[in-house]
Amino acid sequence: MGMWVVINAGWYKALQTVALERPAVAQALWIDGLIDASICREWVLNVGRRNARAKIAHILCEIAVRMRAVNLLEIPDFQLPMTQEQLGDATGLTGVHVNRTLKSLGQDGLIDHGGRWIAIKNWEGIQKVGDFNPLYLHLDQAAPQLAGTVGTVFDANEGSDR
Repeated sequence: MGMWVVINAGWYKALQTVALERPAVAQALWIDGLIDASICREWVLNVGRRNARAKIAHILCEIAVRMRAVNLLEIPDFQLPMTQEQLGDATGLTGVHVNRTLKSLGQDGLIDHGGRWIAIKNWEGIQKVGDFNPLYLHLDQAAPQLAGTVGTVFDANEGSDR
């Protein structure tokens, strides 16, 4: 089912005026649009061209990096903020296929999982399977304190206690 968005013309004109009067606001809006386009390109690639293992590995990496960026992730164990069915919706897979793929990633020693709990056991390995490079998220723009660190979500010495 589609979703309609209605933009109040008065709001749009006010934003346009602010952007024209303040170049920093215009630049921020431009950068935000470029970042959205970058993420959109990556997701078109993820849904359209990657196999199931790569799709699931990629989304797990993205969730981990985004959670780390907002300080919701300190160790490689985390609560997945979505169900397997929702993972399927996001990746174009059935819930059953998502479940099988998670099991496969677990059998390869990349993750442990149970319900919504995920532990990434091999960060480099899961990034490779998912063809994941966090640069498309442009988190250094959104969170400059993370510049240079988003690709290394987990210290090599960190490990899951589960």
